[in-house]
Amino acid sequence: MTKETITIGTNEEVGLKIGYLRVYGGQELHEAITQFSEIYPEITLSVINGTHEELYHEIINDRVDIILSDQRRAFSDECVNFELVKSPMYVEISKRHPLSETNILTLKMLENTPCILIAANEQKAVEEEYYKNTLGFSGHFIFAENLEAGRLLVAANQGFLPIESVGTLAPVTSRVKRLPLYRTEQPIIRNYCAFWMKRTANYYIEEFALILQKLLQKDATL
Repeated sequence: MTKETITIGTNEEVGLKIGYLRVYGGQELHEAITQFSEIYPEITLSVINGTHEELYHEIINDRVDIILSDQRRAFSDECVNFELVKSPMYVEISKRHPLSETNILTLKMLENTPCILIAANEQKAVEEEYYKNTLGFSGHFIFAENLEAGRLLVAANQGFLPIESVGTLAPVTSRVKRLPLYRTEQPIIRNYCAFWMKRTANYYIEEFALILQKLLQKDATL
């Protein structure tokens, strides 16, 4: 805290750069940014989004201060691995699709329906490999550049879209249904964390992570 106080006292600009998943659609991140800015108006905030792997490379190369992402690998000893919330996985699917009439969806039920993934060209193979070989998705994959484009494909009944259900999601449109995703008889649960490098850790990073965790865990208990 002394280091940050000295920095502000010398009129050097202090910033916090936040990275989050491109497929994240929850509202708590926005609320956390608002709350943090009200408490620490002297801190300049900037935000980027990306795939899991893009965010991973941003954080290990010190191009962002903190990222909100899913856990896909063993925790690194070089990072602070701050667990935020465990949450079930959902998919969005057009109401024109016959599977939208069910209450839940399983990977087996979806194997003949294209899976829409959000990724830039250079990340397509990485995302497909993870969803296929780690999560167990099968069938055909199609890609969209961002969440909005992915949802347009869903609206056109081109496939289903896996959603990162971190916190409170905005309602879907009247032509789309959001359903929980099961592997067999159990829901697929994802672990969402805030990550930052131990070598660059500071008071403001920790404060932002705590604000975000409090918001997410509050909504998880509702």
